[in-house]
Amino acid sequence: MVDSAVLAAKIAMIRDAVERMHAILPRTLDAFRADRTAREVVALNLFVAIQECVALASHVLADAGWGVPKTYAESFTVLADHGVLGSDLAVRMRAATGLRNLLAHQYGVVDFDRLYELASVRTGDFTTFCAAVATWIETQG
Repeated sequence: MVDSAVLAAKIAMIRDAVERMHAILPRTLDAFRADRTAREVVALNLFVAIQECVALASHVLADAGWGVPKTYAESFTVLADHGVLGSDLAVRMRAATGLRNLLAHQYGVVDFDRLYELASVRTGDFTTFCAAVATWIETQG
């Protein structure tokens, strides 16, 4: 069984990162481009949200005994294969791991227009992921 304290802590970190992004995200792309602090806060909190989703996925996989995926992206595919996530959400979470890798290893080439779009439109995927995992865990009890 997934440790409820670990689950709660990771979900809290993900939600906090999403809230921080929304709190600082300018209303327009032009304003975002012009605001270095906003770009950096959004980039960091996107990284944190994605990383914590990966960590939560890994925790579930390990606890369920579903093996160790070769990549972060594969973690979400395995969760979808076992009915924890819907396939559409798994695809979006897989894509998010690509952004996580870019932020971690090649920050200088980040497309800030894409970053703005993700922060504006896609952060709901992280909370949807948390809800899906929590729901699945409840059904296992």
